[in-house]
Amino acid sequence: MNGRRWVTGSLRARLLWFLLAAIVLAAGAQALVAYRTVLHEADDIFDYHMQQMAMSLRSGLPPSAAVGGIGGGEQNFEFVVQVWTADGVRVFESADQAALPQLAVLGFADVHARGTTYRVFSMQTRGLVIQVAQDMAARRSMAGTLALRTIAPVALMAPLLMLVVWWVVSRSLAPVARVRTQVASRQADDLSPVSEEGLPEEVRPLVQELNLLFGRVRHAFDAQKHFVADAAHELRSPLAALKLQVQGLQRAPDDAAREIAVSRLVAGIDRSTRLVEQMLALARHEASMAAGAKPEPVDLGEVARLAISDAVAGAQARRIDIGVAHADAAVVVEGQPEALRMMLRNLLDNAVKYTPEEGRVDIGIAKQGDAVELSVDDNGPGLPEAERERVLDRFYRSGEPQAPGSGLGLSIVKSIAELHNATVTLEKSASLGGLRVRVVFAPSPSGRGLG
Repeated sequence: MNGRRWVTGSLRARLLWFLLAAIVLAAGAQALVAYRTVLHEADDIFDYHMQQMAMSLRSGLPPSAAVGGIGGGEQNFEFVVQVWTADGVRVFESADQAALPQLAVLGFADVHARGTTYRVFSMQTRGLVIQVAQDMAARRSMAGTLALRTIAPVALMAPLLMLVVWWVVSRSLAPVARVRTQVASRQADDLSPVSEEGLPEEVRPLVQELNLLFGRVRHAFDAQKHFVADAAHELRSPLAALKLQVQGLQRAPDDAAREIAVSRLVAGIDRSTRLVEQMLALARHEASMAAGAKPEPVDLGEVARLAISDAVAGAQARRIDIGVAHADAAVVVEGQPEALRMMLRNLLDNAVKYTPEEGRVDIGIAKQGDAVELSVDDNGPGLPEAERERVLDRFYRSGEPQAPGSGLGLSIVKSIAELHNATVTLEKSASLGGLRVRVVFAPSPSGRGLG
């Protein structure tokens, strides 16, 4: 459990621990390698100096005459020089009682004497054997001192490098701390975007996605507020009308008046039901937009077939001919099937409402280059040009008295079209003479194409 908490804990702490541990390990490895290298090179240097000293004595001593050593008070047993004749007679020694044996092997050798180990170099010249010996303990002491002086800069630089790493990590993660502070200090209703200024490339995508999430949540909140406001505004009048119709039913003096009041009450309930259905459909669609539902390929021919099945009952009740007048083969758009079905069903319901009995409603599906056009034509009275843009607004109703409604149908059509990167245009129908609604889908941005 503690291991998991450490892995998922502070990013700053993890970076510092890993980097500082790497610095310590690297500095330790470097110091160890440098120490061993200096010791080895110091041995080579000391051997070289011993060899050079022996060679310098070749011409400085007589071939046979014995030479005494230096005084006992000044004897140095850490570095000893002895000279032997070919017959084994010692003719020179730098220290009395050095106790170094005569060596028959020329070159370098390690010799134990006086309770320690000597490094001895021997060479023969002019009938003499010259020996130069150095106490290994003294050699190691001097080599160790030299090695420590060599790794001293590493020991000094490692803490400085650790401080630099701590400063760099702290400075690099400062923008992340700033974002955390911004989010933590916000009120619950503050969904404004978080600033991306100064953020590193690794953190910026996270903040961008967070801002997109804030946007979707804000859109959902706005949709909820709009729905509550619209419901409070639009349901007030139908409910008041229903109350008056109930009162009229209660005050009806005879059966005929009572029957008229009942029919009005039923019509009012139907209108209220239709209004609630439209408002719920609009709220559901806006919620799907806020959720960011992913698009998928949708066959508009199949959407038209399903929408006609939804609207055919109302059309048959008024003996209206409804169907697909023209459809290109395999026309596909990127979108949400249920939303597109709702959009076309609202267009058909609107056309059926405003088309006179025994009228006609036609659906057209056609390709226009890379775009796709979905159209609904009717032979109703049409719309004045001044109202063709206004009827796309919420709760706006045309002045036509024959088909009362909630004023939400075409606003739902517009909202769904915008979700699918499409435009809605109202114009006079060239084929039937009434209203024509055109929904033009732009080419798919994903590159999959349309149709």
